[in-house]
Amino acid sequence: MDHKLQVLEAQFKELDFTKDSLTQKFEHHSKALANQAAHDELWTAVLALKFTSMELSILYSYVMEVLICLHTRVLEKLPDLVRGLPTLASVLRRKVKNQRIRGVWESVLEESGLEEGDIIALCTFFIAYGNKAEYYVAKVRQMYIKDVTFLITNMVKNQALQDGLLRAVQVIEKGKAVKAPENQKSPLKELMPLARN
Repeated sequence: MDHKLQVLEAQFKELDFTKDSLTQKFEHHSKALANQAAHDELWTAVLALKFTSMELSILYSYVMEVLICLHTRVLEKLPDLVRGLPTLASVLRRKVKNQRIRGVWESVLEESGLEEGDIIALCTFFIAYGNKAEYYVAKVRQMYIKDVTFLITNMVKNQALQDGLLRAVQVIEKGKAVKAPENQKSPLKELMPLARN
């Protein structure tokens, strides 16, 4: 009888371990699905934008300047890695496995007032419109659109994309983006730890 109880206890422990393992896998899978849904929603929003070619080019110019600015700031903090990080894409790729690059990247984002979710939105915009838009310098942008913030808030309905574009404008015009209040988090921000895996 005692032996049967030990066998049953061992089986229950094994079942409990299996249940915990399955629960953990289910939670990870659920987060992955939510992350994919957020990315799909972002892509849909980016591709559905109804800007004129001029407006699109102006937004593209802000996005491009922010991405260049971030890359430059990373290189300034990692002068010994300049040759190994020729593009922002190389920084984004290598930060996943390199703690030093990741630390500098996170520092640069914080100094700029940006978050990973903003970068995802900006890179998505850049990829979608990089071949359709033209770059305009600041004087030309201001000549055509006096209030780009108004344009973004009225035309961009996806919150993550709107936040990313607004912060890009703030970084370029003011040197740093203003953080949103904690109750107004970007939907992509909560999913960022999963994107590192």
